[in-house]
Amino acid sequence: MTNETQLKEMVKQKYSEIALQEKEANQSSCCGAGSCSTEVYNIMSDDYTSLEGYNPDADLGLGCGLPTEFAKIKKGDTVIDLGSGAGNDCFIARVETGETGKVIGIDFTPTMVDKARINAEKLGMNNVEFRLGDIENMPVTSEVADVVVSNCVLNLVPNKKAVFQDIFRVLKTGGHFSISDIVLTGELPEKIKSAAEMYAGCVASAIDKDEYLGYIKETGFENITLQKEKPIIVPDDILKDYLNETEIAAYKSSPTVIYSITVYAEKPSCCSPTTGCC
Repeated sequence: MTNETQLKEMVKQKYSEIALQEKEANQSSCCGAGSCSTEVYNIMSDDYTSLEGYNPDADLGLGCGLPTEFAKIKKGDTVIDLGSGAGNDCFIARVETGETGKVIGIDFTPTMVDKARINAEKLGMNNVEFRLGDIENMPVTSEVADVVVSNCVLNLVPNKKAVFQDIFRVLKTGGHFSISDIVLTGELPEKIKSAAEMYAGCVASAIDKDEYLGYIKETGFENITLQKEKPIIVPDDILKDYLNETEIAAYKSSPTVIYSITVYAEKPSCCSPTTGCC
């Protein structure tokens, strides 16, 4: 498609635009980034509205799961949210950590960081902060986080292995993550894989589920658990922007290959040559 730098700049530009859109426009396409679907419903994400800490101004409809619901956050924890957007997951995590904890949101889109900071100010949450930076090289010192969460973000990063390595770095010994993301269990049509818009839409950039879980294991994490898995159905009025009628029919007749997963894993609590956690 293009090189990593170009991909990242394309995603940054697209998500800068998304930060200024209404939630309904974002929900009607794949992770908010593709062409607007005329069938107005949310393709990817789960319903946040019943969770304590939910704030409508911070919900851009960009997720593909509810990682905070599975993240086992305790009072006093330090939580890092990767790709924090307008702050939705951070504010929900803040309810779990309480006043004695801390939540750090990291996003590489300045417009998103500005929007999240405004939302935090409105909510008076002084122990929630937002930092501009890449999640492959977080602006955070090592072994600072008890929990890392992320919602439909790692699939946008070309070097996913580097992200898991940096998650390992910032987690305290014995810490853990809960991440919702998009993965594949088969081959996407080439026209979807090569479409920049579908890359920004979290679909073309997804990798095989076994490869994704393999990166986690290779990094040194243990107790890897799939907490949730659901198929993602892309509607015809989005597919038609990339495929002809025959190709759409062939795609729909094959087994579902796009899935949303929520995966949990722990940084080992003891040091060994394999994990290198010393």
